[in-house]
Amino acid sequence: MAKEKVILAYSGGLDTSVIMTWLKENYDYDVIAVCCNAGQKEDFEAIEKKAIATGASKALTIDLREEFITDFIYPTVKAGAIYENEYMLGTSMARPLMAKKLVEVAHQEGAFVIAHGCTGKGNDQVRFETTIKALDPSIKIIAPWRFWDFQSREDLLEYAAAHNIPIAQSQAKIYSRDENTWHISHEGGELEDPWNEHYKTIHVLSVPPEDAPDEVTYVNIDFEKGIPVAVDGEKLDPIALLTKLNELGSKNGVGTVDIIENRLVGMKSRGVYETPGGTILFAAHAGLEKLVLDRDTLQYKAIVAQKMSQLIYDGLWYTPLREAISAFVDSTQELLTGTVRMKLYKGSAIVAGRKSPNSLYSEEFATFSADEVYDQSDAEGFINLFSLPLKIRAMQKFSVEGMPTPEHEKLGRKVLKAGDFVE
Repeated sequence: MAKEKVILAYSGGLDTSVIMTWLKENYDYDVIAVCCNAGQKEDFEAIEKKAIATGASKALTIDLREEFITDFIYPTVKAGAIYENEYMLGTSMARPLMAKKLVEVAHQEGAFVIAHGCTGKGNDQVRFETTIKALDPSIKIIAPWRFWDFQSREDLLEYAAAHNIPIAQSQAKIYSRDENTWHISHEGGELEDPWNEHYKTIHVLSVPPEDAPDEVTYVNIDFEKGIPVAVDGEKLDPIALLTKLNELGSKNGVGTVDIIENRLVGMKSRGVYETPGGTILFAAHAGLEKLVLDRDTLQYKAIVAQKMSQLIYDGLWYTPLREAISAFVDSTQELLTGTVRMKLYKGSAIVAGRKSPNSLYSEEFATFSADEVYDQSDAEGFINLFSLPLKIRAMQKFSVEGMPTPEHEKLGRKVLKAGDFVE
């Protein structure tokens, strides 16, 4: 009789390397390792060989970089969704897509079990499992961190050493990291004490701002319907475009944040995130929106962005509300075509210029110089109408049954009731 198959979300790192051996040791499963290439700098051929060497019957690598950018990153940028105003959702966006691919492989392989290495304290367990349940609720999920005997990554290091499992982590370098084409996150180590400044050596994608060049870098980004399509006039595919912006941001120390965030599971955690190209994109996109969108749309979109960021952070990508928000956002992006010039310098990414054929900005109307298109005397009638509710409230406040206050009597003024102004 054939063994039951389990699909393991496999990275070749400490957790999943131990889980591979642990599954073979504790279950009679046929383990299929699935590694998702979301743009992390890894030797995927070596990871596949390692998976086979440590017990997998099959090892697959799925390249999801372009789908990640076009179907997850771009909708998030268009929405302006940044969790708690700082975290640009690099891991949060990737997990639902990875989970979707695990479900697809499970269907292809005839498997009904998926295993992952997320801890019981983190957000990723929720992101993986809500997606799996949304796409195929019949699949069983194994999350070893929630019930095995290991209590820490130090325990995993000891287990790996005892079972001759090759791993890169050590007691001295024990950061938990997640990298993809959008960002890299760092947790653990000295970061667990919020009083500690993170070490400069933590940087992987970009230089520390103080070590960036002393000269300014300018870059032009072209957008079509809210989507970036070219850098400095050169049309680029999504992977090449983000790679280019990552290079420019990394060189100039752009996009590193050290934050305390509120996890979905109820605790606060600290992380350092490097998002060089993404920081440039978010700033450029927002700068173009301020030129093209009207005030009410911008304000309402900001409310929607906050909700969108929470949905993504919580792993609720495949939900009716997220889809409805994205549909609304897409409608706001129909005229968002133009070019933004970004100024990069020692960790900052500032909009230096912007233009669009659909701009609502009019120099004729906005100028402080003489003009022939705006009659300033019109403002008086506008102010009278705009302030009318305040005027009526003041009349009611300073009169009691139509009698003037002592202050008004001293001035010899008549205080009118609100009804005196009504026909």
